[in-house]
Amino acid sequence: MKKFVAFAAALCMAVSLAACGSAPSSSAPAANTDSSDTTVSTPASETSELEGAVTTGGSTSVEKVILAMQESFMMANPGVDVTYDPTGSGAGITGASEGTLDIGLSSRALKEDETGLVGTTFALDGIAIIVNNENTVTDLSLEQIKGLADGTITNWSEVGGPDAPVVLIGREAGSGTRDGFESIVGVEDVCVYDQELTSTGAVIAAVAANPNAFGYASLSAVDEKVKAVTVDGVEATEATVQDGSYKVQRPFVFVTKEGAELSDAAQAFIDFALSEDAHQLIIDAGAVPLA
Repeated sequence: MKKFVAFAAALCMAVSLAACGSAPSSSAPAANTDSSDTTVSTPASETSELEGAVTTGGSTSVEKVILAMQESFMMANPGVDVTYDPTGSGAGITGASEGTLDIGLSSRALKEDETGLVGTTFALDGIAIIVNNENTVTDLSLEQIKGLADGTITNWSEVGGPDAPVVLIGREAGSGTRDGFESIVGVEDVCVYDQELTSTGAVIAAVAANPNAFGYASLSAVDEKVKAVTVDGVEATEATVQDGSYKVQRPFVFVTKEGAELSDAAQAFIDFALSEDAHQLIIDAGAVPLA
């Protein structure tokens, strides 16, 4: 009996040792059963949404373009509030310079004496030469436009129109549209204005109300209330502005302070405006995207 008990004990010990030998050694890597350890973490900068306010202001001519881009950008970035104050190009440039605006808006290029600023063109615009719908004139040369503006030509009959006095309606001093028109046509500081108005819409309305009037307005703002004449036989269109054949054109410009760091939201708005994603918005607003 004692021999049987001893044999059974030895047999149990052998089975136990075999089981221990099948277990992994302490030096072997343990299996990873924690799924959280295998998750790849995403940098906070890639998951966090943009937040903050972006203040823009200036040119009234860019209104349709800016409002279209503003709406699209804020839909994609609900944490950002982009505002636009239509005060004229001069005010937009001053606001950027003084830091009261994140982004100034100008419908002309910066001048040599406007230092300490960076101008970034985001679209192009034709400056349409507009007349009342009753006016029979359909085409004007640059030289004729100059004469109409500086008072050398005082009657529409001199350019193939009705026997009626010429009434020039334009923008106020500091307007980017006025600066663009006068510099391109060559009539800086010599225009004979009957009315000087503070917005593109007001100029269009005034020309629409006066059969003898003519003026200038952003192509993006012109509607059926007035008639845009061709200039040297070339119509103001997206194609003719982009290829340069329509001569009365200017840039739409973001103005920022040189050396100042933009907020993430402001930089993202500029990047969006310069991307292909904004091209159709610019076209639908009546302006011309960069080629």
